[in-house]
Amino acid sequence: MMNYRIISVVALLFTLTLSACNSKNKAKINSESKQEKEYMAVAYVAGYRDFDFSSIDVSGITHINYAFGNIRDGEAVFDTTQIDGKNLTPLDVEKLHGLKSQNPDLKILISIGGWSWSKGFSDAALTSESRLKFAKSCAKMVETYKLDGIDLDWEYPNQVGAGNTHRPEDVKNFTLMLKATREQLDLLAKNEGKGKHYLLAIASGADKAYVDNVEMDEIHKYLDFLNIMTYDFYNGHHDITGHHANYLSSAKPEMDMNSAVNAVDMHVKAGFPVEKINLGIAFYGRIWKGVQTDSNDPLFKKAETVGMGIDYVDFYQNINANGYIRYWDDNAKAPYLWNPNEKTFISYEDEESIQSKVDYMKSKGLAGVMFWEYSADHKKTLLHALVSDLNQ
Repeated sequence: MMNYRIISVVALLFTLTLSACNSKNKAKINSESKQEKEYMAVAYVAGYRDFDFSSIDVSGITHINYAFGNIRDGEAVFDTTQIDGKNLTPLDVEKLHGLKSQNPDLKILISIGGWSWSKGFSDAALTSESRLKFAKSCAKMVETYKLDGIDLDWEYPNQVGAGNTHRPEDVKNFTLMLKATREQLDLLAKNEGKGKHYLLAIASGADKAYVDNVEMDEIHKYLDFLNIMTYDFYNGHHDITGHHANYLSSAKPEMDMNSAVNAVDMHVKAGFPVEKINLGIAFYGRIWKGVQTDSNDPLFKKAETVGMGIDYVDFYQNINANGYIRYWDDNAKAPYLWNPNEKTFISYEDEESIQSKVDYMKSKGLAGVMFWEYSADHKKTLLHALVSDLNQ
């Protein structure tokens, strides 16, 4: 006759073992489900700045976009023409490559165009022959300078920008240009035979005019990611003070030029995948002087000057000092500085506004963030805040 006590003990042991296995499996599943997403942190660095690129802290940066490459005779080139009195040089790219010793996963790209050098895009995109010529030059640039990819900063298709050539055909031609460039980068990778994938990205305007002139539902097929320039909402064209990088609308939405949330929503509604979008953050401010107000409410007031750019490193010491008072617009989630004696207003980003943007970026399911521009914050105040927020 079988001993039922033994059977009960064996059954109990089996149950406990099975329960332990299930607990381990659940713990593993929970661990995997809670694994943190690696967000992109794309840093633009200006080659025309008097800055030692080998000193860049890349511990929390995933990509560097070197600004800028130019377009000459329909080809992407590393132009040594001066910007702001400084020659751009391939030696900068060599220094950027040296940063991979600190961060082996760092990706280095060259950004073609920008505000001053977008004049050649429309002609380069005009025909199948010109697009192929341009695309091959991009692949050649990647090969020559051992880059990880190309970033195109066309400011802007079918818009005048800084006096640029533009035409209605730009809308479709930009898509075809990206397609041709994607094909040439893929061909380069295939010929190298190393399983390499070269990146193709663009800088995107944040306003409706840009979204209306770009085929968002098509271009994403050829891009690895897109960086929305969610800043300069109030800028050097405006003699009225305002937020230049607000995350949400202010208490006076009729006065807002735009917001980061609105810019993202426009891109997504137009057909661009949210998971390929990086949200732009400004490491600089906009300053207005001679603001015409007798109160401590300087927002949306007429000024004697337009909103000129000013690096964070050039005014951070004035926060709650030197006559400046820091204010927080809780509706817009944006700070500003006001000096009532000098009638000077500064719109900018700080640790609190960056936290708000990063929280939104994560909740929305975006790819990450990008920022313009590294040397504007070479004390690393904003950079450290951004990296900390991304890693939370």
